[in-house]
Amino acid sequence: MTSLTFDDYCQAIVSQTDLLSRRIRGADTATPVPTCPGWDLGRLLRHVGGDHRWAEEVVRTRSVEPVPADPVDDPAVYAHLDGDALVDWLGEGAEALAAALRAAGPGTRVWTPAHERSTALFWARRMTHETALHRADALLATGAQFTLDSALALDAVEEWLEFSTVPEAYEPTPEAPGLLAPDRTLHFEADGAGQWLVDLTGEQPTWQPWQQGTADAAATVRGPLTDLLLFLYRRPAPAVETRGDKDLLELWLRRTGFWLEA
Repeated sequence: MTSLTFDDYCQAIVSQTDLLSRRIRGADTATPVPTCPGWDLGRLLRHVGGDHRWAEEVVRTRSVEPVPADPVDDPAVYAHLDGDALVDWLGEGAEALAAALRAAGPGTRVWTPAHERSTALFWARRMTHETALHRADALLATGAQFTLDSALALDAVEEWLEFSTVPEAYEPTPEAPGLLAPDRTLHFEADGAGQWLVDLTGEQPTWQPWQQGTADAAATVRGPLTDLLLFLYRRPAPAVETRGDKDLLELWLRRTGFWLEA
């Protein structure tokens, strides 16, 4: 379970954005971002800033109904911003989101895409990891190494595992087979930081810390913590090793990544 507090998330939204801004200030915003096909650096930054402003509006207005996501999804909304003006705008959005979250407090009920987690805390956590992972995209695009505080990386891995248990991630659809079946278990190991078991054998997926003596899983993924996080998000993670049923692992990754495209 996470050791991070609501205020930790609020601070991290600002600090991760600041780290991103420092890296890309003065960079060519037409630089392609290979981990986000079809995007350049400018599109990536507008997406992050749009995310922040979308979440800020939800929290600030205490909306309990969906708020249009045009700032996130429509690349034309902020197309007029570029260069250092875009970088400054990015920082302003992060500061405004953190302020709105602190004014609301973690338990304030607001609309979220995850109906069982309809509080401001959801947005604080989700925007923290959204910002950190897109910082990774920017660093990979500009040839820099991505590092992340271990507490943030650990929490981001567990957030992914939590998303993997909702019906959209495992129930059969016309486009994708279901995940649940006998003998389907996954073992994730972040070197020295944590291990988890994902169990797909019951009526719905479950995850828990790996216990010594547990039978071998159908598939195992192992690597440094930040690399494991990048692997889950389908980013380059050359230090990660996989073994066992790779078809099952690929299916699980595809199904659990549903919310990245939502």
